[in-house]
Amino acid sequence: MRIAMLAPISWPLPPGGYGPWELVASNLTEQLVKLGHDVTLFAAGGSRTGAKLVATIPHALSTWPEDERTRERSFDVKTGYFEGPPDARTLEALHIARCMEQAADGQFDVVHSHLHIHALVCSRLIKCPLVTTLHGSAWVRATHPVLEAFSDQPFVSLSDAERQMLPQLNYVATVHNGIQIEVFPFESKKEDYLLFAGRLSPEKGPDMAIEVARRSDRRLLMAGLIEDQYQDFFDAKIRPHIDGKQIEYLGLLSQKDLAPYYQKAAAFLFLINWCEPFGLTAVEAQASGTPLIATRFGALPEIVVEGETGFIIDTVDQAASATQKLDQISPLACRANAESRFSAYSMAKGYEAVYRALVD
Repeated sequence: MRIAMLAPISWPLPPGGYGPWELVASNLTEQLVKLGHDVTLFAAGGSRTGAKLVATIPHALSTWPEDERTRERSFDVKTGYFEGPPDARTLEALHIARCMEQAADGQFDVVHSHLHIHALVCSRLIKCPLVTTLHGSAWVRATHPVLEAFSDQPFVSLSDAERQMLPQLNYVATVHNGIQIEVFPFESKKEDYLLFAGRLSPEKGPDMAIEVARRSDRRLLMAGLIEDQYQDFFDAKIRPHIDGKQIEYLGLLSQKDLAPYYQKAAAFLFLINWCEPFGLTAVEAQASGTPLIATRFGALPEIVVEGETGFIIDTVDQAASATQKLDQISPLACRANAESRFSAYSMAKGYEAVYRALVD
């Protein structure tokens, strides 16, 4: 099939550190190419792929040259222009337009958008189906007017739990995100530390992870992005506990750098408090043979096999108690769960079935 992959433009593909949507789009693109499909990837400049690459803008938003990205907004008396940094909305509109122009010419059998609502408004203007993977965007109430107006278009959910946010959409399948299993080597021998990896934001539960570590008297290693809007949360709830001994912050790590920490962790803590549609780190940890201790929110009950690859909990006390039962979990079972259900190959085959059904 001729497939157009419309990727996000916040980070180049594959992303070097943070960038979960970009990572999924990259994994899917490369696997579809291996399956023999004619894939055109629409992405930001600096992206690398085995597909045909259309670099719609010169740089990803996060890697735009610093002097341009930080330019002050001001009126230039000499030129008459209002100057400032690049406008993300303008660049995303250009990005989408480049893809839709080719789709309107009949160059693709299907377009797959990872841009939540922004490409959806073009779905009735092109000659082929436009598949939208939500990536949790229905969580944002402000997106609902567009989603509801185009609810008849084909949507793919990352988990069955994601559908709870807007059940009236035309979901044609649930396809779990997939990872490159080989990036996360298996390890059966574990150390005694706990691991948290993800955005250090309130809904991700990093403060809860610290409390679990304290109650279970275990070391906690933390890695992830500190977003500007959550700097106050980090300074108030996380930073005071970082002592370099029991609680250690590793910074924002790439997949390659994070993999050795997955391998040796006694358990991975995924203590969210919102309906997260998926959790790539939950799969990456299991691929390394590491069990999860996870809250009963979002997709986690679909990702964790209770009592076999981890424990689903409701309270901090239950999480702390679960750390005493980790010897009941087989690292091989964790690895097998990731390989059989959450590989890039499984994801690509799931989307391949979606595309074929829509094209047929």
